[in-house]
Amino acid sequence: MTATIGLGLAALGRPGYINLAHDEDLPPGRAIGDLRTRTHELLEQAWRAGVRYFDAARSYGLAEVFLGEWLTPERRDQLTIGSKWGYTYVADWRHEADTHEVKDHSLATFERQWPETLRALGGPPDFYLVHSLTSDSPALDDPELLDRLGQLAADGVRVGLSTSGPRQAETLRKALALSGPFTAVQSTWNVLETSVGPALAEAHDAGWFVVVKEAVANGRLTDKAGRTPFNELARRRGVAPDALAIGAAVGQPWADVVLSGASTAEQLASNLAYEVAGPLEEFAQQAEEYWTERSGLPWI
Repeated sequence: MTATIGLGLAALGRPGYINLAHDEDLPPGRAIGDLRTRTHELLEQAWRAGVRYFDAARSYGLAEVFLGEWLTPERRDQLTIGSKWGYTYVADWRHEADTHEVKDHSLATFERQWPETLRALGGPPDFYLVHSLTSDSPALDDPELLDRLGQLAADGVRVGLSTSGPRQAETLRKALALSGPFTAVQSTWNVLETSVGPALAEAHDAGWFVVVKEAVANGRLTDKAGRTPFNELARRRGVAPDALAIGAAVGQPWADVVLSGASTAEQLASNLAYEVAGPLEEFAQQAEEYWTERSGLPWI
């Protein structure tokens, strides 16, 4: 089955993010009201284009609030919402802040953030993920937290985790080895960073719901990256680089949803114009190299 496209709100719900030239994509001043309008416009554009999966997180500034404001009962019945907990947004709407989000995967953070998500969205999301689990997170070894997440799953919310960093596959396989409560995963996969692919295939085979994030590598697989070998291939194929990158992710047999992280109408339209492609293995980097470069991207 071919993956569908979802819209992620990481670059829309707050004034700063690590996408290339992100500051050029947002309205001047980046006021809350302007980003609210932009988010609602892209949600509407995505909805009219048939997108039915929307992704947010507690640390995406006001993304959950903006999404909740846009929802109507009729829309809610027809779409799927995923959100995440475990990071707290602390930049106070300053794109130049030294720290934008703080990680804490404790039970106390879950108990604080779950009610916040409910209020922002006007009800529970369909998926609720531990945000960016890495090998140094204690969450997978915390029996009280896992029990509480199991209660959430019993209430009908699919519990999962998102992964980041060069050891994504290790983290995911550790979660897969548990008897519960996880049944969903969101991981970074793109033609530059393919290392988690085999573990995502294992998750898919185990019945997990698999979401791909960062399919355009925070802009490194778009025109914003300039004249790169990948972009030259896209030019020869007569397709926009971002559409080629999205198509490569959609082409993975284990993917259920591939997220667009667009922050302009033009970017979203280009993302949605993808053509299913192969994995383009010649562009893959070593995981450590990819994540070192990603960690050097500035918040702008």
